[in-house]
Amino acid sequence: MSSKGHSNTTDTGKPYEQNDIQLKGILGFAIGLLGLIVVTFGLMWALINVLRDYRMEDDGPANPMIMSEKERLPPEPRLQTAPGFGVDSEAGRVNLELREPQSEYREMKKQWAELWEKGQKDAHSGAVTMLPIEEAEAKLLQQNVKAKSGPEAEEFYNKSRMYISDASSGRLASLRRR
Repeated sequence: MSSKGHSNTTDTGKPYEQNDIQLKGILGFAIGLLGLIVVTFGLMWALINVLRDYRMEDDGPANPMIMSEKERLPPEPRLQTAPGFGVDSEAGRVNLELREPQSEYREMKKQWAELWEKGQKDAHSGAVTMLPIEEAEAKLLQQNVKAKSGPEAEEFYNKSRMYISDASSGRLASLRRR
């Protein structure tokens, strides 16, 4: 084989290809990228200041789409029976702010048990709005209420067993099975 034939050397006589990437190109790219980052941050800072000034100047009417406090609440039924960190009672507000989570339930249960035993009267008129069970039973028995009997009792019983089914689309009332 001749030396001028198929040789792996280049014209310079080195057995590898010369690297064309130079430090000048890398530094130019890095400096350009850094400049672009600085300009972008400067523009964003200016935009934030303009928006902040715009917000301070805007004393116009409130946005009509803003929800009220009541609208922000989740739909009923809510799991928390006492809003906030307390329970309102006849004796005043019971603060539950620094107590365990179950304290709200315990306080409400105590108030309900008191209503069950003692009943409730309207604060303004003094009229009884809720009677204890024993008093309500005694009052009902004093009225001497008679149970219906005869054909009108049978008719009342049959009417109480009627219901509207999905199959009839509300057109006919069906008799409920026993």
